[in-house]
Amino acid sequence: VQLQASGGGLVQPGGSPRLSCAASGMNSADEGMGWWRLRPGKQREWVADVTKRGNTAYSDFAKGRFFIARDNAQNTVWLQMNALKLEDTAVYYCNRMPALSHLWGQGTQVTVSS
Repeated sequence: VQLQASGGGLVQPGGSPRLSCAASGMNSADEGMGWWRLRPGKQREWVADVTKRGNTAYSDFAKGRFFIARDNAQNTVWLQMNALKLEDTAVYYCNRMPALSHLWGQGTQVTVSS
C-alpha cells in the first residue's frame, strides 16, 4: 500500500498549484483521505480531509483558499491550493483518515517565494 503525493514546486505568492495523491494497493474510495503539512521548525499539521461520502473539512488557515476533492475513478485525491502565502511553504503529505504512520511517504515540497 502506498500513497504518492506530487505537484509541489516553487510557487510565487498568490499562486495556485494543485497537489495530487495517488493511491496504490488500496482503494482510496473506501477511505476518508486527508492532507497534512510540515512547515520548517513546526510540527505536522492537518490541512483538510474528505470523507468517503465527499464531505470536506478544512483547517482555519486553509478555509476559503484550499479545496480538497477526490477522483475515485483515478484512485486520487487532490488539493487545490489558491492564494498561496509565504507561510504555506511546507512539505505536504496525504494519508488516510485517521492517518497511519506507515503511509506518510515523502510528501511533496511546496516553496512559496518571489
